[in-house]
Amino acid sequence: GIAGWHGGLADSFRSNTEYQFMVGGQWVAHPGGVIPYDVQIIDHDHIITRGLKDFSMNSEQYYMHVDPINDVLATTTFSGNHAAWIDGAVVPVVWTKTYGKGKVFYTSLGHVSKDFDVPEARAIVQRGMLWAAGFSDEEISWICQLK
Repeated sequence: GIAGWHGGLADSFRSNTEYQFMVGGQWVAHPGGVIPYDVQIIDHDHIITRGLKDFSMNSEQYYMHVDPINDVLATTTFSGNHAAWIDGAVVPVVWTKTYGKGKVFYTSLGHVSKDFDVPEARAIVQRGMLWAAGFSDEEISWICQLK
């Protein structure tokens, strides 16, 4: 499997179509730069987001083009304050998918290491990396000390 976040995974190899299909999305812009925004957890059953509540970030809010077959776990809604044409756009922040026999985990969180001071953001990346590496839900629960 492969796991990654922010531009490290979704703003790489722009001319490689197969890579884009594998990752499941491509960064387009972060209107306003570093701004406050909210993240909505939409899948409360997946091990990566299980037990997490919606949370706020102060970072780059990624507007992305995404593959409609991704299993979206969390989203963000754009206000339009910095780009009126995307007002109300709901864009995935966390997703998983399979590619061939491998697992793919991605989150747009993580512009700077301080972003992971937010407990939910840190938990998403920790669990996502374990999930993509092939750990079972039970193993992830034990490692991350989930109830």
